[in-house]
Amino acid sequence: MAEAASNKKAMEIPTKLNTSIDCKQGAVRAVRFNVDGSYALTCGSDKTIKLWNPHSSTLIKTYSGHGYEVLDVQSSCDNGQLCSGGLDKAVILWDVASGKTVRKFRGDQGHLSSINCVRFNEESTLVLSGSVDGSVRIWDCKSHKKEPVQILDEAKDSVTSLVVSDHELLTGSADGKTRRYDIRMGQMHSDHIGHSVTCVSFTRDGQCTLVSSLDNTIRLMDKTSGELLNEFSGHTNKTYKIDSCLSCSDTHVISGSEDGKVYIWDLVEAKVEHKLEHGKMTVHSLSYHPTDSCLLTACGNKMWVWKSNYASIA
Repeated sequence: MAEAASNKKAMEIPTKLNTSIDCKQGAVRAVRFNVDGSYALTCGSDKTIKLWNPHSSTLIKTYSGHGYEVLDVQSSCDNGQLCSGGLDKAVILWDVASGKTVRKFRGDQGHLSSINCVRFNEESTLVLSGSVDGSVRIWDCKSHKKEPVQILDEAKDSVTSLVVSDHELLTGSADGKTRRYDIRMGQMHSDHIGHSVTCVSFTRDGQCTLVSSLDNTIRLMDKTSGELLNEFSGHTNKTYKIDSCLSCSDTHVISGSEDGKVYIWDLVEAKVEHKLEHGKMTVHSLSYHPTDSCLLTACGNKMWVWKSNYASIA
């Protein structure tokens, strides 16, 4: 019975607005849960990153050090560090507790243009950054060398999104392709989507990829064969980079939209089950709790916290 209740909780979709928080950092460019979902991170157009307890609407710390807008951030596996990137072309590694900069990766071997996305590898020993310059650069968190340990430059246009698993890296590019790098085998596989890719992710079981693109469509694809398994539409995404993701139980697909809503589809039926209203501004960033029915969204200057009746977090 306990397992059944737990499964029901995970499958329940967060459609109830718990709170919306004025982050007071200009436009909120990205919102991200930390690794266990206890905290949230927001990136601002005012060059700052903020650490929150979103469940109590409490601001914990502000991180300042970027020269321009911050576009993405992620916390490490032990919550001890953050990595971030933005319009100043710099990748910054932060100490969470002190708020100080540990490393700043840029310079002669750094990115030539804005950084769209940053991720740690699973052990948080490396930082990976994707840029408008069409490259992914991989940085060693422990080394004092200024140059990246590897540069992946197969993309012919901006790298808009990336995600890392234990031995794979998946990237999306404005050149209309996704690229999956098998780190253990030293191989690269690409799939042609045909439209600028704005967001990529793996399903929780690692068997499929979810791909958003600028044709108002999200595609579920078999990771190995590239076979199209399902398509999700109804939202608006023709102009901006917009996040999509899966629920923590892989039962639903969630995406922001340029019409001021978040759309939620059933994974199998591909039918829109819920629309979460945010007003008229584009909802461009979102993050789903790793284990619970809770969703963070970003629109305008606010972070929105959505929960379900089954959410175990207060």
